[in-house]
Amino acid sequence: MLTLAAAAVALVPALSAASDDHDAAARARRATPIKHLVVIFQENISFDHYFGTYPVSKNPAGEPAFHAAPGTPTVNGLSDGLLTNNPNLGNPQRIDRSHPLTCDQGHDYTPEQIAFDKGLMDGFVEATGVGPTLGECVVPKQAPTPGNFAVMDYYDGNTVTALWNYAQHFALSDNSFGSGFGPSTPGAFEVVAGNSFGATCGADFNPNLKPDFKGPACTGWPAPPGPAVAQGPGTVISDPDPLHDVCASPTRAKVEMGGRNVGDLLNAGGVTWGWFQGGFKPTGKSTSGNPVCGSAHFNVGAGPQKDGQACSPATDGPFCVTDYNPHHQPFQYWPQTANTMHLPPTSVGAIGGPKDQANHQYDLSDFWAAADSGNMPQVSYLKAANYQDGHAGYSDPLDEQTFLVNTINHLEKLSTWTSTAVVIAYDDSDGWYDHQMGPILRQSQTSLDALTATGQCGSNLARVPTGPTGPQQARCGLGPRQPLLVISPFARANFVDHSLSEQSSIVRLIEDNWRLGQIGSGSSDASAGSLLTMFDFNRPHSDRLILDPTTGLRVGGQQDS
Repeated sequence: MLTLAAAAVALVPALSAASDDHDAAARARRATPIKHLVVIFQENISFDHYFGTYPVSKNPAGEPAFHAAPGTPTVNGLSDGLLTNNPNLGNPQRIDRSHPLTCDQGHDYTPEQIAFDKGLMDGFVEATGVGPTLGECVVPKQAPTPGNFAVMDYYDGNTVTALWNYAQHFALSDNSFGSGFGPSTPGAFEVVAGNSFGATCGADFNPNLKPDFKGPACTGWPAPPGPAVAQGPGTVISDPDPLHDVCASPTRAKVEMGGRNVGDLLNAGGVTWGWFQGGFKPTGKSTSGNPVCGSAHFNVGAGPQKDGQACSPATDGPFCVTDYNPHHQPFQYWPQTANTMHLPPTSVGAIGGPKDQANHQYDLSDFWAAADSGNMPQVSYLKAANYQDGHAGYSDPLDEQTFLVNTINHLEKLSTWTSTAVVIAYDDSDGWYDHQMGPILRQSQTSLDALTATGQCGSNLARVPTGPTGPQQARCGLGPRQPLLVISPFARANFVDHSLSEQSSIVRLIEDNWRLGQIGSGSSDASAGSLLTMFDFNRPHSDRLILDPTTGLRVGGQQDS
């Protein structure tokens, strides 16, 4: 696989020179023909939960039917034995399209390791399993149904139809993992910095081997943006809010991160970029005069007439979901890349560029304003509003599909599409069952670790990641396996990539494509597998794949081949 990646890079300079990019400096800087990288970063899905039976669907009457194209490669998915004689307490069961809403499963750092049970992958029901339906998550609170182990269950191409069609036409990885274990915030750190270590204050503190993980609380919220600070001694393994975000919860623990993230490299390299998140734009001000991020929308549980409509969580019930989630916005944790007060860009032309009050942190609507005006940043992270991000408990595969399809359809219709690459990735597994354990590339020995033994994710201190201040404990990884797709004219068609990758492979792709160097200080960007095996720069696609956001099928009813 390394030979393939090296070959792909070697072929690129001539292709770049022949492209329609008239900026000689930009051509020289880029390692591939990719001028625009769009990272769509979704929530809480394991690989088996969405692709366990790919490319075979049940295809019941009345649901979008999926039929694989001839020659479709298989994935490392759920074999007959895993479906009928699973080592867990229950067998995986198909979740029908009529049942898109499920509970949020358990997905903390330690329970996920316990579920892996030293590689036996047989502890999911006990360690991460919760209730199976949304009715068991909302008022009135109900106990999980006895004997229904929903954490084991999966969707197929009749529900996640668009993702399966994207896999047919473009490239899917079945060997991509979280860089570590745990929930959303550490995963968000990995996709922008390759490191969950470096907190200067806040929750989940871990100065080297300190067993209680208690550190000083962050004070002074909301802290203004400012210059970068040195890495602190803390490792973040949970979901605290950013210290540098006025829309963070007043009652939630706060964290500040020290060191560098990929935004620092992009700024130094003169590459335009931004993080664009649904609900980031303030809707008003509080009594104290601070911005309030109050926009909200109904999810599919409210019914087809209300799904996607604006609502108020205070009056419209449990299917009304606030759009903005502060602990899903990683750049707000670092002072040098924060937009504490959620200031808008000074103009559409300033989006992605340097020295603007928004500091590269924007509302999702700002991305489309820039892209539609011919000003798409070179690197863009897109984060859906909560109800469309796929996170069980308040989002679902159907609302997620609407977001993904509308986003990719729009991108494909732009003139920039011929030089764009889209990566769809996920921040964590939500604890959903997946049968495949990844290699232990980063070890850890703390009271929170339980992967290989009590208090251990491997026993070799020399294999613990190290930075300027010494060992960076509580970064056990690789974590759970997750879907990763590349959608681009340059993506290999109907291709399943078995090369090893992780969340921080996205950081590596950015660094390598724009020749930015590496973050360093313990970041896993240096060791993360390459995503270049998912591309073929010699044979770009000339066609577009336009899907229906409701069904996930190709517009016109034709199955892709």
